[in-house]
Amino acid sequence: MSNNDSGALSRGFTRRDLLRLTGAGFGSVGLARLLAEDAARNSPLAPKQPHFAPKAKHVIHLFLNGAPSHVDSFDYKPSLEKYDGKPYPGGNLRTERKTGNLMKSPFEFRPSGESGIPVSEIFPHVASVIDECCVINSMYTDMPFHEPSLFMFNCGQRLAGHPSYGAWMTYGLGTENQNLPGFIVMCPGYPVVGPQLWTSSYLPGAYQGAYIRNSEVEPEKLVPYLRNSTYDAEQQGAQMDLLGKLNRDHLQRQGRAPQLESTIHSMEVAFRMQTEATDAFDVRKETEKTREAYGDGDFARGCLIARRLVERGVRVVQVYYGDLQPWDTHQDILRMRRLTADSDQPIAALIKDLKQGGLLDETIVIIGGEFGRTPTVEVSGRISVQAGRDHNSHGFSTVVAGGGFQGGLRYGGTDEFGFKAETNPVHPHDLHATILHQMGLDHKRLTYRHSGRDFRLTDVAGEVVNDILA
Repeated sequence: MSNNDSGALSRGFTRRDLLRLTGAGFGSVGLARLLAEDAARNSPLAPKQPHFAPKAKHVIHLFLNGAPSHVDSFDYKPSLEKYDGKPYPGGNLRTERKTGNLMKSPFEFRPSGESGIPVSEIFPHVASVIDECCVINSMYTDMPFHEPSLFMFNCGQRLAGHPSYGAWMTYGLGTENQNLPGFIVMCPGYPVVGPQLWTSSYLPGAYQGAYIRNSEVEPEKLVPYLRNSTYDAEQQGAQMDLLGKLNRDHLQRQGRAPQLESTIHSMEVAFRMQTEATDAFDVRKETEKTREAYGDGDFARGCLIARRLVERGVRVVQVYYGDLQPWDTHQDILRMRRLTADSDQPIAALIKDLKQGGLLDETIVIIGGEFGRTPTVEVSGRISVQAGRDHNSHGFSTVVAGGGFQGGLRYGGTDEFGFKAETNPVHPHDLHATILHQMGLDHKRLTYRHSGRDFRLTDVAGEVVNDILA
């Protein structure tokens, strides 16, 4: 090290100084290791102390976007069979579209596991792990429309412009692996609303979810531009040296610039990902037996990658089932059989895999959509096959496994037909508060000052649902 370099140490050695001094002299593996050590000390995503001892360290959210029908999956209602084809006793339902008479589920429900929780025949694999699951049958939300309900479940607000819960979680806790983003979102395309569902919004940009299009198998295609086809590691180091100098000069002239700091952080993570991501996202490194357990398809691949990510220390992983809103069964509820054909198996495989690897106790797995469906048939003029169900924000089901939630528990309930949550209602604010609690965070203390007030994920509401915790 030269005298000039020693002088830099005496003035205070920064992360960018390290990048400048080592970028042109080390191979990518050694450089990534050194950068990770420095990042662990200085990164905005460095691990942080929770408010109290956590029960869980990671979250995997399997989002069945479009809203699956709870009365055809995890909320068995014998009265729908008894009164099939009869008018709903309460009159016309307050939903998005016009509905008609009650419609029984075309699927058989069977008591499953030692707990005997009734599960639809279209979820046989999930039924095999139901004793690991807490089935919340009393969820409800504010509006029967996809966009505000997606925002509510992901961001705790009905309108755009607020941070996602993954951003809040990484803001509060950081992440364990500085060579990968702390919050990763996978979808073969975009769900309705898209990137606003994993935004950091007014939180610093470092907490934004990293979007991965999981329709590819090879890591280099799964994560575009992971490899630089033009420059080797030494040349990239020289580039980073120049960019670091330009950025420092800009910051000295202009003062604090959060957007620039976030960009610098993203570039540094992307540079380190060249060694880590090729391994983490490569499901071909799993045994054939493991890959067969998850099955084929984008969603199965996303579930398997989610396990590989949390075992490498990623804090939050979201896996959306598909583009737009595939579970939006307005026309024909029998579509759910096709939808579960490639989602039921990987969901159960993930839960089994996490348990076998000792990760289920510290990983919260959330399964469900943004709301439920009506117990009545939809009769809107736009519907050609009247065998589907309309949106239902008044009552639906969410399944949670691991992370200190009680397994084999059926909590709360809707009315006898499955329309409205009546027993122990649970709002997304309550679920968010409970998940944060399990991660060691008090949802009332996890705040960020913006526009003259303190914001939080749960707004001014939310209660921890202690009865569903082990």
